[in-house]
Order: sequence, then C-alpha cells, then structure tokens
Amino acid sequence: MSVEVSQSDAELLDAIRAGNSAAYGTLYERHAAAARSLARHLVQSEAEVEDVVAETFTKILDLIGRGGGPQDAFRPYLLTSVRRLVYDRSAADRRNVTTDEIERFDPGVPFVDPALAGLERSLVARAFLSLPERWRMVLWHTEVENAKAADIAPLLGLTANGVAALAYRAREGLRQAYLQMHLATAPHQACRPVLGRMGAYVRGGLAKRDTRSVDEHIADCPDCRAVFLELTDVNQGLRVIVGPLIAGPVLAGYLAGLGKTAAGGGVLGGIGWFRRLPKSQQAAVAGVAAAVLAGTAFLLVSGEDPLPPPRAVAVPPVPSPPSVAPELEPPVERPVPVRAVPTPQAPPTKSKKRERRDRREPPKLVASIEPLGALIRDRPGIVGVRLHNEGERPTEEVTVSVDLPPGVDVLPADGGKGNAVGGVDPVGSVDGWSCRTGESVRCVRPALDGGHSTAVFLKVRVAEDAPEGTGPTLRVSSGPLEVSASSAAGVRASGAAARFAADGRVLTRVIGNTLLSCDSQQSDCRAARNREAGRRDNDLWAMRPLDQDDEDDTRASSSAVLELPEDAEVVWAGLYWSGVNDPGRKVLLRGPDDDRYRTVRPAEVTKLVMPIGSGYQAFADVTRLVRSAGKWWFADKSVESGVSRHAGWGLVVVAKDRDQPYSQAVVLDTATVIKDRSLTVPLRGLTPSAAPARLDLVVWDGDADLSGDTVLLDDTPLRPEGGDRDPRNVFDGSTTGRWNTFGLDVDTFHPVLSRDPILRIGTARDVLLFGVVAVSVPARS
Repeated sequence: MSVEVSQSDAELLDAIRAGNSAAYGTLYERHAAAARSLARHLVQSEAEVEDVVAETFTKILDLIGRGGGPQDAFRPYLLTSVRRLVYDRSAADRRNVTTDEIERFDPGVPFVDPALAGLERSLVARAFLSLPERWRMVLWHTEVENAKAADIAPLLGLTANGVAALAYRAREGLRQAYLQMHLATAPHQACRPVLGRMGAYVRGGLAKRDTRSVDEHIADCPDCRAVFLELTDVNQGLRVIVGPLIAGPVLAGYLAGLGKTAAGGGVLGGIGWFRRLPKSQQAAVAGVAAAVLAGTAFLLVSGEDPLPPPRAVAVPPVPSPPSVAPELEPPVERPVPVRAVPTPQAPPTKSKKRERRDRREPPKLVASIEPLGALIRDRPGIVGVRLHNEGERPTEEVTVSVDLPPGVDVLPADGGKGNAVGGVDPVGSVDGWSCRTGESVRCVRPALDGGHSTAVFLKVRVAEDAPEGTGPTLRVSSGPLEVSASSAAGVRASGAAARFAADGRVLTRVIGNTLLSCDSQQSDCRAARNREAGRRDNDLWAMRPLDQDDEDDTRASSSAVLELPEDAEVVWAGLYWSGVNDPGRKVLLRGPDDDRYRTVRPAEVTKLVMPIGSGYQAFADVTRLVRSAGKWWFADKSVESGVSRHAGWGLVVVAKDRDQPYSQAVVLDTATVIKDRSLTVPLRGLTPSAAPARLDLVVWDGDADLSGDTVLLDDTPLRPEGGDRDPRNVFDGSTTGRWNTFGLDVDTFHPVLSRDPILRIGTARDVLLFGVVAVSVPARS
C-alpha cells in the first residue's frame, strides 16, 4: 500500500492504524525538524536531541498502536510529547527510577511543566483545549507558528483557500468557546445579555441600539470590559498563553529554530529514521504498525503600543463547536473594530456634521504609578508611570505631575551638576516625553492615540533617613480629561531597587561565567567540573584563576554566549562582577565584533562582610559597548585565589524586538548576604498577563553540595532550568552550560506572575551573596 505525499496528517494516521507502516515515515519527514527545534532547547547535546526525537516518535507510534495518540493535530501532540519525555527523563535521573510505562507518557491530560503551573487554567487556554482537534491544529500552525496557508494545506488535506476558511471558523469557534466559558462562571445577571451579544459586538455586527447598550454596560463593568479586550485579539492569547502551554517556556527559541530549519530546507527521511533504529526496535515498531496506529538616568525608556488583553480566569469547559467543511471558500473577514469603553463625560462641542464624520469613542485615560521593585533607603530606584488610552480617538497633549514620598528625590540626567533643576532644562525625551523638576516632577508628551499605551520612568534617589510608608502619587490632565493615581508602596528598609526598566516589545537576557576553578590536573577536579558527585564546592578546593582567552596579558578570563533574536536591538546592558576582598580599578570586556578588550571601570561597588572575610559586588553600565549577540569575554586581573574563594561576572541585557509581545522589563539589583534567613524581593510595578514571565537571577558563592537554597514566588517553590534543576538546592554553581561554575549562579525560571509577586530567596546551610534579578513579562492592560 503506497502513501501519497498529499495525504493529510489525519489520513496518514488512519493509514497507520490500518497497518501501513510507511505512512509513519511521511509524518516523520513533515514534523521531525520541529521536534528537533524544540529538543535543542531542552537538552544539552546534539546526540541527546536525536535520541529524544527518535524515542518520542517511537513512543507515539506505540501509543497509536494501543488505540491512543493524536487523531488530527500531530504537531502539537508531538511537541507536548517531547517536553513530557525530557521532563520524565530528568525526573527519573533525580529519583533514579525508570519511567518507561506507556501510561505515564500519555495519561490523557495536557502536560504542564511545573514552571508553568496554572497556565492551563487560564480562560483562553481552556477555550482552546475545548475545540475540536482539527481546529486546534490549524490555530497552532497559523497563529502560533505563523505558517502560510499554502504550507499548512498538505497537513490538513486542503487547498490554501480551505485552510483560510478553516482558520476563520476556528477563530470564531475560539471566541464562542471563550464566551460560553465566561457565561458558565455565573456572572452578574446584568452581564448575561451583554455577554450573549459580545461576539457580534466585537465583529461590528450589532444594530446601533444594541451597540449603544453594550457600550454603556462595558463602560461601567470591568469584568465585561476584560472579556471584550480578550476577544478583540484572540491571536495574542494564542501566542502568549497557548504557545507556551504546548511548547513550554522555550517557545521563542523553538519558533526561531523552526524558522531556520524551514529556511535550510533539510530534514532526514522517515524511512531513514526507521532504518537507524536498533533491530529490536525496528521489529517492535513494525509489529505495532502492522497491528494498527515576549535612557537616560532620569527618563530610562518607554514604549507606545497597543496593550494585550487582560488576564483570563479559569472556567469549566464547554461543548466543542461543529467541524468545518474542508473545501469551504473563506468568507470575507471584516476587520475587527477595536472598540474602547466610552468615558462618562459631557459630549464635545462639535458641529453635527463633524460628529457624523467621527463616530469613534472619545478618549479615556487609565493611569498608574508604582515603584519598580522597591524604594530602598540610601539607594537609587525607579518610579514608573503608565498611561493607557481606552478610547478610540486620541487625547490632547498629556501632562503628568508626580509627587514623590518624603526623602525621595528625582535624579536629573546630569546628576545635579548642571541646570536640570528648577524646570529649566528638559531631562530627556523618550516616546515624546519631556520632564522638568521643581516642587514636583512635571512631564509632558503629545497626544496619545486611541488604544495605545505609554510609560515614563523616573530615576530617583532615596535618602538614608527616608521614612517608610507613603507612596508616590500622580495627577494627569489632557484637555478636559483629568485622572489621578497613587501607590501604597513607599520606602522600605530591604529588598532590591530597580536599575533599569522598559515597556514595549522588549525582552531580557542574562549570561555569565566563573573566573575561578579547581586544579584541572587533578582527576577528581575534572569530575567536579562536569558536575559529577563529590567535591563540587569551592569550599573544598584551592581555587585557581581560569584564563581561557587567547591573550597573553590576562590572568583570569572566561566567556559566555549572548543569544538574541536576529533583529533585536540592545537598549540597555549592565555588567556585574563579584569576588572577595577588594575589586581592581578596572576589568576588561570583549564582544564578538571586537578585536581587542575594552576597559570597564566600576560605577558602583558594594562591600560586604562574609564568612571568609570581605566580599564585593561591582556594577557598570556598558550599554555603549554591548550592541550585538554572540560570544562575550570578560577578564579581571584582581581575582584572588585560595580556598572558599569565588569570582565571576554576569551581563544583563534588555533588548527590543518587533516580534515580541508587548511586555514589561525591569532589572533589580542589591548586594545582600543571605545566611540563616531569607531575603524578600517585591516585584512591584508589573501588570502581568497569564502568560509565563522570564525571571533570571545572578547569585554569588552558592555551593552545589550544600542543599537548602530555595527561591519562592508567593510561597511556591521555583525549579531552575539549569544545573541539577533541584528546587531544594537552586544555587548549585550553574549557568546555561552543563559544567560547574564554582561560586556563580545564573538561574532562569519561567513562572506565571501574580498581580503583586514577591520573591523570597533563602538558604538553610549555605552563605549566599544575592546580586541581580531581571524580569520580562507579557503585560495586560
């Protein structure tokens, strides 16, 4: 029985179940590249990638033979299976147990990585999972992977027009499922008729009277307003919620790798994969198949962009909509009008002719003000101001006045040396903002378009004796519009202050490496470097400088690779380094485009008392030097050798990329010794969606064999992505590679943030020097 390449995935699966083993080779040809793209971000070596891909395909084939497996949507099922296999493998390694039981591999429920716990309960995710498998398949390929209709057509057995029609029906089905789930939560009686008409309202299909009724209701109902905003862009919800639910926290890397693979155009043939299996596996597979089968010192950075929909809430599942005819010609899809909530104010005085010409809803401003992270005594910090125009028409010129708490003063761009004080000289201009200082801070920007947002961040300094308690307040005026906002968060005695912040299509990345290691001439040192059991702590070695570069005049040097999307642009970069005793007057930094090292001098050094004597953390702003991705080298002549010594560096980068979801990014830092207690780090000033955030920590002097180091987010333990991946021993001397970075941790997490998240970093037996936390999170309005 031959297999036609034009057969859809569903037809190929039916053929396998009918005994045609060659059909599975065609499925392999179509989807193996995607499996590899995901596996490369989950395991360390190319050999492991091939092993994971082969084992996943084999297990799915076995599942199909037992009556399980996918019916239509092979790609999402495959990606989930790859993640489940890698997770089960790492869990088995930690527990030293086997997990080959087929029931564990396919328990019949969506696999959710512990790092993304709670994501599957979001409203968009549950609506997506309630759809027919064929609809889920077309939404995954069109909206998440952004594939062309012509490329998807063979997978579905349709023409390109048929794919477009199916995608249209699937999007409408997703909206209806979302609305039905919201209705199932027993909303207020007054909301039920509005929700029943919300689908037609979003499409612009209601009569004028009904449209006016819905307008008036959602103007005063935040719940229905949230539903409306969610429905206006279901594609955004698919990308930032459903995407990570299927591909995991590494969705962005998977999509980037998938694009490169598609451009290269080469995947191994399915029959070749079958032939490379051991003879025993070939026999088993054949038997199964035969049976069946996201500035300046004063104004840092801001962005103007439509905000994504608000956080969804969990509701029970609903019945699936009917399937679509495969060759249906696509209807003309009218643009979805982005309606805004009308503001309860007197109508503007315009002529009737002008009113008939511009029927868009008038502007309505929503404002917030929050310290980012925390305002810490005797430290600089950042206060963030955010505005969103919920109307359709632009505002007039916007003026913002900020009153800061007692003991908190704004820092002008020149550090107070020039004429920036007194409202004479604007301190900077980003996204059209210009600010002046006086009795209060006054910032002005041009009109804000309807449906858009903007942010301005004020660099401040907190006095050593600043009183705790009072938070900043905000007054906004724009023509007849006036709004105000305040924050309950004032000055604190401890926590982490913000070093940099940005709103827009931004992302964060952190890399680093150690500058000390054990004596490589000793055999047990090689085992310790490879993270094998025994003597993995810098307390057990006379640490020696690493010198891995090709320069004769460097004493200690190491490198790390900065990975960014192809078109990303660096907007800020901060260099941190740490060691014992005193830092040198300068360090060296070399990028992928440099032919020599560049000198970097510390702008700030914090010294602390540690069990082995004194330690320090140094910082320098290196934005002007860091402009590209690639391998970065760091060298420091002042590294001190000896037992229980640590020395290392970390590079923190904020970049903007047009393919990122609208996000908020903040870098917080503090040099704090943690011993026999925990450090509380508020992550205030963020408005996260239900999509997972990226959270990177830089911590010094952690020991792999001293357990008890934990990172809690709102009392929930977080599991790091690198090292031993043990939530009970987070700081184990690890970065993105496999080898032991004695005394340095760069740990990455992908949690779902609450509205006001709080980190708690603690240790039971170790002594830690906590340094940096970088957060980027898709934002909600």
